[in-house]
Amino acid sequence: MFPDERGKAYGTPPEVLARSPGHHEEWIEACKGGPKAGSSFDWAGPLTEGVLLGNVALRSELRDDLTEKKLIWDSEKFEFTNHSAANKFLRREYRDGWPV
Repeated sequence: MFPDERGKAYGTPPEVLARSPGHHEEWIEACKGGPKAGSSFDWAGPLTEGVLLGNVALRSELRDDLTEKKLIWDSEKFEFTNHSAANKFLRREYRDGWPV
């Protein structure tokens, strides 16, 4: 913090969150039934979903149309309810013999 005097006056911030033993160790402990990992799928999944949906909204093919309206997302159905053209960016067709 600047100036240094203010930082010294503030002191060390209190530990609010438990310190992680490391991402991998934390994940292994959670898999074995230990405490829930700090980067659990409960919040990481929806966060990732939001970031990836933002990538769809930035597609150049949709730019003109999306300047006039917003995308409405239905996470249960995994589709945009008001823009069928945007839905084509959610899945891809794989060649025969290479299913996922």
